[in-house]
Order: sequence, then structure tokens, then C-alpha cells
Amino acid sequence: MIKDIHTHRIDAREAVISVNPWEFAPVEGLYYSVGIHPWQVGRATDADFDRLAECATSGNVLMIGECGIDKLRGGELSMQTGVLERHIALSEQVCKPLVLHCVRASNELCRLRRQLRPSMPWIVHGFRGNARVASQLLDAGFYLSYGERFNPGALAITPADRLLAETDESLLPIDEIYRRLAAARQIEVDEFVRNVEEVVKELLKVG
Repeated sequence: MIKDIHTHRIDAREAVISVNPWEFAPVEGLYYSVGIHPWQVGRATDADFDRLAECATSGNVLMIGECGIDKLRGGELSMQTGVLERHIALSEQVCKPLVLHCVRASNELCRLRRQLRPSMPWIVHGFRGNARVASQLLDAGFYLSYGERFNPGALAITPADRLLAETDESLLPIDEIYRRLAAARQIEVDEFVRNVEEVVKELLKVG
């Protein structure tokens, strides 16, 4: 089972390891997502996009990203959006879900989703927003992944079939994050694990 949908720990097991294309060096038995982070769009070259497209076809790569929009850090909004659109197109081409970094950009992501009508799932990783923003994204069809820091109100309204868990850059083990999320939802950890496992199987087609 993949427990951790998004981590930067390069040796993580039962996890999807997020890397950029110029650092992608897959290890047998490990799983990855590959993308150009919005903080890095200013340094991305055409060769990097070619490498990204090559990485995306690897059997070790389960998702495209992380990519997205960050209004507090990164390149100009138009540049970030253009790079994101290239990831979206690649996600559709290789039929792999998109994992998104979103900072104060829920309106932009929802607008893109309405315009482009993707067939692949879109996952907002490390979601920390409030219930209002969570509701906006859920209504637009997004999945939400929660980590060490989260808004309890947002977590409470997230349906079990659209909820995932991650470590991202946290030093906490994923089992501890599961425990905290389950406690906040007032359910048993085992039930929470089963729920996430079903979502992961549906999204990534792996056990």
C-alpha cells in the first residue's frame, strides 16, 4: 500500500516521492511524481521539459508534479500558469494524476479546471486552507491531501473518497500523521487507513 501520497524523502517506502526532472534517478521498488515546482519555473529550460516528458513515461512515476501556482513565491503568475498548463497537458497525455502546489491560487486552479476539463484527477497536496477554500476545491472536483499542519474544519468536510495523507517535508512519520488526522475526524486509525487505501487504489491503480 502507498500510505504517503507526497514526500520529499528520497528513500521513502510506501510513498510517492516528489522530485524534479533534472534529479530523477529512479530506484527499483520506489514510486515517484515528477514535475517542475512553481518556485523553480524561472530556471526551467526546454531541455527540462523534454526530460520531464521522458520521466513521465516511466513505470516508477505514478503522478505528474508537483507543479502549480504560488502567489507568494516563484516566477510571474503568467509564467507559473504557462508551466502548469504544460504539466496538465502531460498529465492527460500519459494518463497520470496531477499533484498540485497551491498557495492563494484556488481561484486560478478552479478556473483552469473548468476551462480545460481534464480527465485525470487533480490533487492539492499539503492542503492547509480553511473550510471555505476546501469546499470551493471539492466542488470543483479536486482531491485534498493533508499533512502535519491542517485546518480541522477543512478536514472535517472532506469526503473520505477525496481525502489523502502525506508527510511532504515533515519529520513526522506518516503513521503519526494518520493518527492525528484520524483523531481530528474522530474515527479509528484503522478506519482512516482503509479509507485512504481505497482512494489510493482508485487514483494510482496500485496496492
